[in-house]
Amino acid sequence: MIKLFLTDVDGCLTDGGMYYGASGEEMKRFCVYDGMGMALLMKAGVKCGILTSETTEIVARRAKKLQLDYLYMGVGSQVKQGVKTKLQVCEQICGELGIGLEEVCYVGDDINDIDILTAVARAGGIAACPPNAMLKVCAIPGIRLLEHRGGEGAIRELCDEILEGLKSSE
Repeated sequence: MIKLFLTDVDGCLTDGGMYYGASGEEMKRFCVYDGMGMALLMKAGVKCGILTSETTEIVARRAKKLQLDYLYMGVGSQVKQGVKTKLQVCEQICGELGIGLEEVCYVGDDINDIDILTAVARAGGIAACPPNAMLKVCAIPGIRLLEHRGGEGAIRELCDEILEGLKSSE
């Protein structure tokens, strides 16, 4: 049973595009259906969060609006001095919650997600990617290829599936 739902931002919660206004402001397009899916998971008792390598006010605002349990920005895919990897952060959260990777769902789409996706898949959790993910990600053994693209309901698709699983296990 899934107890922790984590996702990357760009390409998963967004369409992966980087939008800039005439004054240089950065913008991202988030799908409201994805936000509702995560809200429904949290209401059902599943902890939810974002793990991203970027550090932006846009992501912080989105996480705050969704009232997510976790937001880790500036996490990497490789071990660097003082910077944890996404997998290390996930393992830390699991330790705090007293759960294993088999109870984790992680959604990622690019090479900086490969380590965490591979570990979650190997443990028997849900490792998933949208169809617009990089080919190396789609090729991870055990990965769940979603039908919806990032930023267009991919997260909601998976949230609804997890919620159905929770209902059937009651």
